[in-house]
Amino acid sequence: QVQLVESGGGLVQAGGSLRLSCAASGRTFSSYTMGWFRQAPGKEREFVAAISWTGGSTYYPDSVKGRFTISRDNAKNTVYLQMNSLKPEDTAVYFCGAKYFRPSYDPGEYDSWGRGTQVTVSS
Repeated sequence: QVQLVESGGGLVQAGGSLRLSCAASGRTFSSYTMGWFRQAPGKEREFVAAISWTGGSTYYPDSVKGRFTISRDNAKNTVYLQMNSLKPEDTAVYFCGAKYFRPSYDPGEYDSWGRGTQVTVSS
C-alpha cells in the first residue's frame, strides 16, 4: 500500500482559499487513482474530488464544482486540492485516499488513507 500525508489545512475566512497537498510514498504513486474526501463532526465521510492515474480525468460533486480543483504531479508523488471561494459548510477534516483502477465516489473503495488535515472556514 501507499503511505499518504496531507498538509495545508488551516483557518480561513469565508471567500478565501487554501491549497491542500497529499504526499505519497511507498509503491508507485502514478499507478493510483487519488481522491479527496472530507468529514465533519457527526457526519459521514463525503466525496470532494477524484483524479485518474494519468491526471486526464477529474470528478467533483455539485457542492464543490467550480470552486475546488484537484491536480497531481506524478514526478513529485503529490496530489493537490485547490479550494477557492470557501464557505463555512466546507469546514471539515480533509483526507486523501488512493485506489487502483477507476475513480470512485465511495470512500469504501479506497485502499489507503492519510490522517487528514483540518480546514476551518469562519463566517
